[in-house]
Amino acid sequence: MIKSLKTLLLLMGIVSAFVMCNRADTFPASGYDDRLSGGAATVFDVSSQAFTHEIDGLNGRDLIVHGLGDQNFEQTFVADSTLFGGKGPIFNNVSCISCHHNDGKGTPTAGFQNSSLLFRISIPGLDEHGAPLSAQGYGFQVQDKALLGVQPEAHIDISYKDSIVNYADGNFVTLRVPAYTLQNPYYPLPAVYYLSPRLAPPVFGAGLLENILESTILSFADESDKDGDGISGKPNYIFDTAVNKKQLGRFGLKANTTTIQRQVAVAYQQDMGVTSYLLPDESSKGQSQYTQTKTRIELPDSTLNAVTFYIKTLAVPARRDVNDSSNVQGARLFTLISCAKCHIPTVQTGIDFAVPQLSNQRIHPYTDLLLHDMGPGLADGRPDFDASGSEWRTMPLWGIGLFPKTNGTPYYLHDGRARSIEEAILWHGGEAEKAKEQFMNLSAAERAKLIKFLNSL
Repeated sequence: MIKSLKTLLLLMGIVSAFVMCNRADTFPASGYDDRLSGGAATVFDVSSQAFTHEIDGLNGRDLIVHGLGDQNFEQTFVADSTLFGGKGPIFNNVSCISCHHNDGKGTPTAGFQNSSLLFRISIPGLDEHGAPLSAQGYGFQVQDKALLGVQPEAHIDISYKDSIVNYADGNFVTLRVPAYTLQNPYYPLPAVYYLSPRLAPPVFGAGLLENILESTILSFADESDKDGDGISGKPNYIFDTAVNKKQLGRFGLKANTTTIQRQVAVAYQQDMGVTSYLLPDESSKGQSQYTQTKTRIELPDSTLNAVTFYIKTLAVPARRDVNDSSNVQGARLFTLISCAKCHIPTVQTGIDFAVPQLSNQRIHPYTDLLLHDMGPGLADGRPDFDASGSEWRTMPLWGIGLFPKTNGTPYYLHDGRARSIEEAILWHGGEAEKAKEQFMNLSAAERAKLIKFLNSL
């Protein structure tokens, strides 16, 4: 009876009353606790492991599957082995955790084992489904590592130059402007090609994002900017070969992936060179590095499903210091200068009968999961289904204040060029240009309060 009552309460989204019993902070009079960023899927931890916890209340079977997924997420894959084999012949990294450090954001280095930066590549045009066109000899992603005796596709050279942004009050911030170059290509590069850097994002909270109703996400869209506020978020629809039709994209930096499982399968195939039933062909197929004589599935279905479930059931860290007066004022400024029009603070999830902790939850992801034009400064020039070369998915902000702890050195934006939240704000352009200008017109004290608020998320 108690178990079924708790399940019912979880489905109704009011489990926070139970969670709060042992918490010292004041429970808000409104009946909602703004610390519960993930609703019932919230964890209270501010350490370097804040992103690594499973959702509380999983049953015994689910805990076993989550644990198996965790083990495989951290497992290093090798070339030849009956267990955890199949890596390569070309790849970017050797395990999931090598890119998603502590289940969080990655490191924007290239050529090193801990690098979390990869590069999508394509040529001008789109195929009949709206997908990017692969670059001959390179496919859709540049693999800069290879097995012994195999030539990687290319090496990546990254350089930065400084750009100074001056505030009216005399303060200034130095931004890093990156330049990316492919070195030592094994095959002639196309005369014209798009190169798009992508830094591994955090993976926690994905189960909640996947459970937001499509109708909810579409309700945030205003593609023709009917309200005239200059913000016109739009959805990205992806042709999913698993179901042979277009579906809403909600994962990936351009919302170019439909489900967690698809994201996991793509990562195994493209990042590690490990095939699965969803993507049975090696990323090197058709290239000189390809050595297989027949298609071979290298990742067991059980492993793919366990890693998918692990990511789906990762909890979201709680927001901190919600009653701090500076954070309260910072939150008001966040809304006042229109940041909250894209980084939507509160969203309701749908129903997931398999994992009730994800069902009907009032969550605070600070995203609309839509595409927005971010201006020429952040543009990669590479279209991806309905996403243009200057459009990116709104990054969820939950957990952003913990990046220094989970990642050591924090990096922000799609390629890690920003070394602080302030730098990331100052890179905003396009639809966010007006909000950025309003941020720059705030007093130094007000800017500090807004940033402090973001660090509390």
